[in-house]
Order: sequence, then C-alpha cells, then structure tokens
Amino acid sequence: GVDPELDFSDMPAICKTYEDCTRMHVYERSPYAGALVFAAFSGSHQDAINKGKNYMEQSGTPLWEVPYLPIDPADVGREYEPIIRINSQSGKGGTAFILANNYGIKMPKAMHPEFGAVVQKACKGKEISPEEVFDLFQKEYRNVCGPYRLVNYKISEEKNEEDYLTSVHFTGTLKYKDNEPVSIDGYGNGPVAAFCDAMNKTELREYDFVDYDEHAISVGSDSKAISYIHLKTPKGKSVFGIGVSHNIGYACMKGIICAINRDQEDTMRDDTMPGIFDVC
Repeated sequence: GVDPELDFSDMPAICKTYEDCTRMHVYERSPYAGALVFAAFSGSHQDAINKGKNYMEQSGTPLWEVPYLPIDPADVGREYEPIIRINSQSGKGGTAFILANNYGIKMPKAMHPEFGAVVQKACKGKEISPEEVFDLFQKEYRNVCGPYRLVNYKISEEKNEEDYLTSVHFTGTLKYKDNEPVSIDGYGNGPVAAFCDAMNKTELREYDFVDYDEHAISVGSDSKAISYIHLKTPKGKSVFGIGVSHNIGYACMKGIICAINRDQEDTMRDDTMPGIFDVC
C-alpha cells in the first residue's frame, strides 16, 4: 500500500532517456515499456481487440475490457495506432481497426473479408504502415472513375396529399468508356431506389442491390458522408463499392457505380481483355 510515486504516464520518454543515458536497449517485449508490448500481428488477436474496443464504446463501461491488452496503452503514454500492426499474418479485423481508428472509415462487417484479402496480397511477407493500408483503400475503392460514369443527374419529387407518399423521379446520363452518353430514368420511393430503377433498364440490370451502410466522416454543416454498397454480380459474386459526397443520396449512387466498375475490372482480368479503368 505504499505509493512509490513513480510516474509512468509517458513511458516512451522514460525509455528514450534510459537508452540515451545507458546506451542500452529496451527489449521490444519488455512489460509496459517495450515497443511491441501492445502490438498484435495475429488476425485472431486483432479481431478480439477490435471487438473489445467497439464493445467499450457502445456500452460506455468505465472499465478497461479489451482482450490481449491488460491495461489501457494511453495510461503509459502509448497511442492506439501502433496496437494493431499489419503483415501477411494479419486478419480482416486488423485492417478494419486501422481504418476505423486512424481515418474514421467504419466498413460494414460483410466488407471486411474483401478488403482484408487486398491488404494481405499487398503485404508480401512484410509489415505495412497504417498510411499504406489507407492508400490501398483509396486505390481499391475511392480512385475509381470508369468504365461507367454518371455524367449528370436530376432528382424531382412528387407528394401525394392523400396518403402522404413521395414518388421520386431520377433522370441522368450514363457514359461507358468513350461511347456516346445514354439517358436513363427511373422511379422509386427515394433517390437511391429511383436510381436503381433507372439502372435496371440498362445492360446492368443483372446486378442485384444487397445492402448499404453509411456514416458521416466529418462534422459540421458542410460534413461529408461515406456510403458502402454491397451488390451481387451477374455471376452471383459479392462486390462492394463506396461513394463519398456531401449529398448522401449521391454518395450511394457513386458507391453503386464504384461496385460495378470494380467488378468490370475483375471481369476484364479474368477474360484477359486489355485495359483497366481509369484512376481519378
């Protein structure tokens, strides 16, 4: 019960002072102080840590209840970012943790395996940084602008005073590669439903809309939203796309086009056709 009055709230600074003064090295797995003592490379460990942290946020518990981390790294001056390290042994939960905690990108669970496979392929036996994980996400989902592009669109609404139902009319122009733009239109009970109805009247009608998720990625009146789209391809394969916009309806439309374009790229690779879609 005697307080030794030791202050370990900034353990990295203590380690640096120790190493500078003694010219000795603090072993990476030394309790509390080691550089890797809070690190997790294993996919199962990463998934457990991610679930534990999500549980704490959702439950509001005052206790530290994260598996594989006996204490809160912040108590000894460590950050959350280095906890989960990404290499070829890492699982889908680790990449999801990195994107959520470093960049506010909260992918739906169904999307984790697809992007996890992209990251594992990029590792090639080496560790990659959170910045590299984010760059892979950008390249795989965000920087996609072809072969299909929604050139322009217009949304109009009509309300029925009797039953208070709203009918939305979508009109727009869809362009494939360098072909002439094609006018499309559709109706639905919302902008996304109307857009899907319009797309179902094109050669892309065999894509099935499965699910979507969305959240804000900035705050304030000028905040942006990110939409995650889950489609089934004509071959029955799941494919995902994302869209980012100040307008959540347009973000969903961009996500649908993104998912289709990503599938089109895979199709071209499978059929050994020349060319891939453009990078914005």
